Formats: sequence, structure tokens, C-alpha cells
Amino acid sequence: MTKSIVISGPPAVGKTTVAKGLAEEFSLQYLSGGDVLKEMAKEQGFDSSGDDWWDTEDGMKFLNQREQNSEFDKRLDEKLTKLFNEGGMVITSYTLPWLVNDGIKIWLEGSHESSTKRMQSRDDMSSEEAYQITKQRFDKNKALYKKLYDFDFGDDKSVFDVIINTDHLTAKQVIDVATETVRKLL
Repeated sequence: MTKSIVISGPPAVGKTTVAKGLAEEFSLQYLSGGDVLKEMAKEQGFDSSGDDWWDTEDGMKFLNQREQNSEFDKRLDEKLTKLFNEGGMVITSYTLPWLVNDGIKIWLEGSHESSTKRMQSRDDMSSEEAYQITKQRFDKNKALYKKLYDFDFGDDKSVFDVIINTDHLTAKQVIDVATETVRKLL
């Protein structure tokens, strides 16, 4: 069995890009925790299609709903933990690194300004709008996970095998650093 890899970090730091790159490099299956959560949103009547759905008004409404009802996150994390423990996966998740003991855990770090620029170009929005959305998503998720699991998302990085600062690296450079790290740890 091949160990699984989890990629975590703040919104718009490059988690999906790196996870897909690692999945391709090591012939592992890629899964976005956010996509699984979007399926749960769809079950609640949201039209959660599109890669940038989390940054929309509906995405923020669902985040507010999750703050009131932790059942969504608990179901998601149970499913992701099970899949992670089966091995052979690269999963993006905010919470999984604190919930599993095995595998490889990578934290992608970046300044809020860098995330803002990434989201601004990726989602074609103003700098101010991107800044507000990334900040709000980070702050709300941090509070949600503190309440739900009592860990400090973004502050407690003790569970990670490696921390990669993405601020001054291209996507390819981040993937290269992550690939070398995974080679050493596998």
C-alpha cells in the first residue's frame, strides 16, 4: 500500500495545483475535500458548480450554514479519513492533517497578499474583493475548526512533515519542492 498525502493551507495558496501535480507524478488518486463538501452543499439545494463556487455568495452562505451545523464537516472528515487511511490518495483538506496519524502532510504557506493575487487572477475579480473573500474564508474556517476540533488552523503547524512557502515560487517550483519531499518521505 502506498501512503496517502494531504495538502493543506489557507485559501488560494495553490493546494489543488500541487495536489494534482503530486497525484500525476506518483500515480495516486486525487481528491479535493472541498469538492466532496460541495456535493454536500448540492444536497442542501445549492448550485455548487464551478471551481470558484466557494468565493461566491452561495459558497459563503454554505460556510455560514456549516458554522451553525457541524454535521457537514464531521461527515466530510470521516469520509476523507477513511479514504486517506486506505492509501494511494492525494487529498486537499483543511482538517485532515490534524485527524490522521500516518501518511505525508504538507502545509502550503503564503501571505494574504499572495493569496489575494492568485484568487484575483484565477477568479477574475478585483483585488479588494479577492482580499475580503480570502480573509473571510480563512477566519471563518479557523474559528469553525477551533470550535469543532480545538486546533489552531494556520498557527499550529506541528503536525506537518514539511512547510512550503509559496510566495516567491511559481506553481511548477512548488510542485518540484513537494515532489522531492514526497520522494524522501516515501
